[in-house]
Amino acid sequence: MLSRLKSLTSNQFTFILAIYYVFVLNIPLFQIIKQGVDKQADVNMVFIATMPLFLLFALSFLFSVFSFKYLTKPFFILLTLLSSSVFFAALQYGVVFDYGMIENTVQSNQSEAATYLNWASVLNFLVTGVIPSLLIYKANIQYKAFSKEMLHKALFMLTMLAGIVLIGMFYYQNYVSFGRNNDIIKRYIIPTYFIGSTIKYIDVNYLQKPLKYKHLGLDAINTTAKANLKDKPKAKPNLVVLVVGETARAANYQYYGYDRATNEHTKNQGLIAFQDTHSCGTATAVSLPCMFSRMDHKNYDPHRALAQDNIIDVLDHAGIQLQWLDNDSGCKGVCQNIEHVVIDHNSDAKLCNGEFCYDQVLINELDKRLKTIEAKDTLIVLHIIGSHGPTYYLRYPEQHRRFVPDCQRSDIQNCTHQQLVNTYDNTILYTDYIVSQVVKELEGESEQFDTAMLYISDHGESLGESGMYLHGTPYSFAPGEQTKVPLLAWISKGFAKQNRLDLTCLNQEAAKGGFSHDNLFDSLLGLMNVKTNIYRSSTDIFLGCRT
Repeated sequence: MLSRLKSLTSNQFTFILAIYYVFVLNIPLFQIIKQGVDKQADVNMVFIATMPLFLLFALSFLFSVFSFKYLTKPFFILLTLLSSSVFFAALQYGVVFDYGMIENTVQSNQSEAATYLNWASVLNFLVTGVIPSLLIYKANIQYKAFSKEMLHKALFMLTMLAGIVLIGMFYYQNYVSFGRNNDIIKRYIIPTYFIGSTIKYIDVNYLQKPLKYKHLGLDAINTTAKANLKDKPKAKPNLVVLVVGETARAANYQYYGYDRATNEHTKNQGLIAFQDTHSCGTATAVSLPCMFSRMDHKNYDPHRALAQDNIIDVLDHAGIQLQWLDNDSGCKGVCQNIEHVVIDHNSDAKLCNGEFCYDQVLINELDKRLKTIEAKDTLIVLHIIGSHGPTYYLRYPEQHRRFVPDCQRSDIQNCTHQQLVNTYDNTILYTDYIVSQVVKELEGESEQFDTAMLYISDHGESLGESGMYLHGTPYSFAPGEQTKVPLLAWISKGFAKQNRLDLTCLNQEAAKGGFSHDNLFDSLLGLMNVKTNIYRSSTDIFLGCRT
């Protein structure tokens, strides 16, 4: 095959390239197909054997559309380099590049993207991306006169189409049935699925006409402030800290039945654990704006969400004092209308390395803010880096390295499962320490404020279960490890008394389960005593326990 690179027709080049894509870059696809075969009791193996041939015909047909002089080489070099990266993510981590993952990738910052660089990813990029691209560049493609070239191309495409039709004539029902039972398959086809997702992302974010911005909750009233003024002039204002976690899954929390002491820092602080809580998405770029949006998970539209007020804006309308402190990848537009601070990764030599900071920096920043804020109803959001992978080992300092041996590398697929779990559990334990420090900070403010804290993670994480790693799997078939998240609350006695919350009742309600990110919007309105026409009592987790 390589010897033919000295002189190739356009059709030969297209066919050889399609062979490479089918039998190398689509290895993850055939792994998924094998899983589908293993699940079915009766499978026609001849039909299964036609799948590589069907894909070869289909890709050859599609590639021919772009095989024109002056376009062929730059187009397929770029496509192969991109496909190489998608191939590695799918092969090693089981990642699917749908719309949500494309959005998450685009919104990743430089430090976050660098965590995926390791010897395995670089070697893969060289072998499956750079070297084939060099061969494409050096290929001597002989083009015929335009009319003759078009005729040969048309005949080639008709031949490929005939092959597709022929297979369809014999196995159409098999393809329909197998595809319906294994819908995930189409998402692993390289390069068609990730290219389609990219086109959709570009269309939604850059080509569609921007929506007119819609304000929500302009009628919002802070009834706590009103009560303080008229009925309780000596009552203290409310101070709530919302800790937004990163990549923490409920499965590794002691509060949810995990058999390891991952919550030993907060176990005696009286936290309330809300059982069976589900995220809005499986990636930060989706979950973060979704959980703060008025829309629920089923109706969430990122395009609309950016064009309307979220819960932070509604609280702002009500006169709540708001601050957003960020040690992760930004607030994804949620905090754009309020005061927000992104931690400088060079701000603390002991806690930062220039790329990332331990979440202790947020506690230090919170401590400074609490000394200067006004004595009025306040919500402070701490967006922590939590358990962000794959470099889990960079999320906790040495003194919090409890579970060993851990995985001190970014190519986590090359660690043992126990090492990987140990590393991840260390991140959960360190997050628990951070949450305990937030509680202590709030306890120290009891003279000036009535205080409470909420902690909720944006999404979970896969640690090799069923061959899947990290997160971002399309929600429709994402495993529970990626969608079940911790939701914790700490409420001081003073806060409970002033806001008429029965903590015994709240513990009982929390144990029943059945919560999600959809509860955050109205629960914050209820917790902050904000009255507005857009409030929905049915999703306020505190309403049933107000006396």
